[in-house]
Amino acid sequence: MSNRSTARRASMIFLAIMALAGCSRGSERQAAATGSTVNVYAATGPNDLSATAKTALSRIYVPNIGSNDVYVIDPATLKVVDHYPVGANPQHVVPSWDLKTLWVTGSAGRHSPGSLTAIDPTTGKVTRTMSVDDAYNMYFTPDGSYAVVVAEERRTLEYRDPQTMKVDGELTIRPCEGLNHADYSPDGRYAIFTCEFSGGLVKVDVAGRKVLGYLHLAKGGMPQDIRTSPDGKTFYVANMMADGVEMIDGDSFKEIGFIPTGVGAHGIYPSRDGKKLYVANRGSHQIAGPPHGPGSVSVIDFATNKVEHTWPVPGGGSPDMGNVSLDGSRIWLAGRYDDVVYSVDTSNGHIDTIPVGHTPHGVAVWPQPGTHSLGHTGIMR
Repeated sequence: MSNRSTARRASMIFLAIMALAGCSRGSERQAAATGSTVNVYAATGPNDLSATAKTALSRIYVPNIGSNDVYVIDPATLKVVDHYPVGANPQHVVPSWDLKTLWVTGSAGRHSPGSLTAIDPTTGKVTRTMSVDDAYNMYFTPDGSYAVVVAEERRTLEYRDPQTMKVDGELTIRPCEGLNHADYSPDGRYAIFTCEFSGGLVKVDVAGRKVLGYLHLAKGGMPQDIRTSPDGKTFYVANMMADGVEMIDGDSFKEIGFIPTGVGAHGIYPSRDGKKLYVANRGSHQIAGPPHGPGSVSVIDFATNKVEHTWPVPGGGSPDMGNVSLDGSRIWLAGRYDDVVYSVDTSNGHIDTIPVGHTPHGVAVWPQPGTHSLGHTGIMR
């Protein structure tokens, strides 16, 4: 049997085990809240730090598109403790599937190629940089066999070896302009990607490397970040032009609802207990918006799909992308148009602001709980 065949067989076994594990742990923690025995966030509670993640420094990693560098913040002091240059247009800091590396994804610019820069989370330092044609974002297949580089400009998913980053194959998705962000079904069989500039979504068979369907949103707009509900049945999609969150039934691939949140809905992140969804409203409909806009953070209750709170940024701002802290007490977000990072207290919405480089984007909060990462700024399972 070939190595690839072995890997695929291992993948099937892995997914079956993870599905059973998710059912068991979900029933213990949140089945009553979700009405389902499946809970995709069952392994991501505040006490679920893996042995590998325990060796990492507690840091916030901030990629700055405009200044081509990464700022490093100590969350205990709210101070910048390091910064260093990386490749052009650094978009996101992505935890690897095995949690041993943080990858800075750099997208192709007008005069420069893309890149991947590896950071060792135990030291917070860069270990290597490699040229990659267009690495806007990156995900991992649920079994960890492949890294999936999102080449936004080329509208292509590149399947690469997760260690060497050697290309194994590609899936080009031409109708999806602005191929962008994704999340997976509970069994890992499919992923749904957002198509930022064509107002829709694309559903992809992950292992089969083929398109399963396209969905043009009724409101059109600019779909951005995407996350599943705890039971994995509903995908929540931030729509920047529609100022809210689209609700999509993943299996039928149909729209089932819309939740208004705030101007420029962009990044979305589940709370540490898996009961809430935080929505970063960027405060503008523009790709390069002005500073001090009407930015805010909304809190959606998964059980009711209602907005419980909306916390405006004092003096205006532009909350973008990031993640929730290990203990769930803070959510860290880039202030895209204001050259800052926001640390938001999830108990009352109080916001601390830390100056960073120019045009910060996909902030990684590390370490994160969970057994493995599916990519982006930390989609943990």
